[in-house]
Amino acid sequence: MSAQAPVRAGAPPLPAPATPVAARARRGRTLRAGRAGALSVRVDGRAAGVCLVLLAVLAALSAVSLTTGDYPIGVPDVLRTLAGHGERAQEFIVLGLRLPRLVTGLLVGLALGVAGAVFQLVTRNPLGSPDVIGFTHGAVTGALVVMLVLGGTGVDVPVGAVAGGLASALLVYLLSRRGGVHGYRLILVGIGVTAVLQAVNNYLLTRAQVEEAQAAQVWVTGSLNGRGWEQAVPLGVGLAVLVPALLVAGRSLALLDLGDDAARALGVRVERVRLVVLAVAVVVTALAAMAAGPVSFVALAAPQVARRLTGAVGPGLVAAGLTGALVVVVSDFAAQRLFAPTQLPVGVVTGAVGGLYLAYLLVGQWRRGRG
Repeated sequence: MSAQAPVRAGAPPLPAPATPVAARARRGRTLRAGRAGALSVRVDGRAAGVCLVLLAVLAALSAVSLTTGDYPIGVPDVLRTLAGHGERAQEFIVLGLRLPRLVTGLLVGLALGVAGAVFQLVTRNPLGSPDVIGFTHGAVTGALVVMLVLGGTGVDVPVGAVAGGLASALLVYLLSRRGGVHGYRLILVGIGVTAVLQAVNNYLLTRAQVEEAQAAQVWVTGSLNGRGWEQAVPLGVGLAVLVPALLVAGRSLALLDLGDDAARALGVRVERVRLVVLAVAVVVTALAAMAAGPVSFVALAAPQVARRLTGAVGPGLVAAGLTGALVVVVSDFAAQRLFAPTQLPVGVVTGAVGGLYLAYLLVGQWRRGRG
């Protein structure tokens, strides 16, 4: 039997037990739930507000990117050109040069931000990104083998990048899966595989002809120079299929963040979910590398910045993707303008900024006694 304290007549009712929704609401957050048939959707007010702000900033930066350059074009002329009523020179500049480069940058940043959020959530470590684990370098190796060894061009290089990314991911997974895949083991194995792949890439570059090595080095750095619709369209189609699959898996990803035992207790097939989402995220990373090369550190920094902006506990894939797109667009704009008329590869700018952010993360890990 359980004893209960007596309740005096006329006494005020006892407060209801705190729930996660109530606790977050008291901290100034608003969660709104909606239901349509069998589909239940929960919206975090702060995260939604942050995403709207990111979209507005991206729209403003897109307008600036389309209107500025060696041949300035006003906003009304850009709008007329997009509607199909611009002059021939304006159509060539806007539709043939600036717009495909902008769209490619947006999609690459979106892909890297989403993939980085998945990797960091699965490994439960802020250092768990495709750059650190080695999947990006695997895509580079595959592309270099196609370009420098097999003599492939055009569509062969993207296929090689995707194949290399998948092969490196499979290797890291097999080497780290003994007794179940754990975050730190996956990262440590990935760092080792990355070192090997970097050595292979350097060897391939040193054995190639000078002209081939120079062209490959620009791609290896990560660049949006000369990107057209032939890169943007396949990347957009791939993301339209794969990103919704990751969003559907968002609940399982959030439960994985609680730990394997807790996720299993809540009905999640941990190894199966981890394998599936990692495979999808690897393909997303490889598609981004296919379009622009390995744009470094975006997948590392974007999810962390998005999480700090939204204060979210779950995966936050949408905010991470928008943050990644913003990082790439800003970095590409800086790469075009800092040393004009010389245009730097966007990977140079993201690498410089991301290197500082990586140092910040490492110092934070050391201070918390995890380094």
